[in-house]
Amino acid sequence: MKLHELRPAKGATHKVKRIGRGDGSGHGGTSTKGTKGGQSRAGYKRKMAHEGGQMPIQRRVPKRGFNNINRVEYKVLNLGQIEQLAEKYGITEFSLENLYINGLISQTDRIKVLGNGELKEKFTFKVNAVSEKAKAAIEAAGGTVEIVK
Repeated sequence: MKLHELRPAKGATHKVKRIGRGDGSGHGGTSTKGTKGGQSRAGYKRKMAHEGGQMPIQRRVPKRGFNNINRVEYKVLNLGQIEQLAEKYGITEFSLENLYINGLISQTDRIKVLGNGELKEKFTFKVNAVSEKAKAAIEAAGGTVEIVK
């Protein structure tokens, strides 16, 4: 075998289909795109979720409910979680800054403390909202609650 005798294996290479190079090539004229319609035109791109003229699903399905623009979303802390968080992160004051520094909330989150669980130690809370049950349990354990806007 010599260098000039080397060839790719049979079937390893394919002939490139050159379109739009005249009628004699067999791929001239409409350049294999058929006649007329959007798909034969330059710059055609199929739209996302296009269903071929059928009414698209986002228009077939009715809208339901509404989004209240005045809704306030809170991240919830239950009393049962607080002692675990205090132990893990060494927190005695549950303020927005402390929770953010420890990576428990993002900077824009609002915090609400709920009364699910029990509290044995005393903690200081500076949060956006507290339920009545949680406030009573915190003060019974000797802690304080301050509402921050």
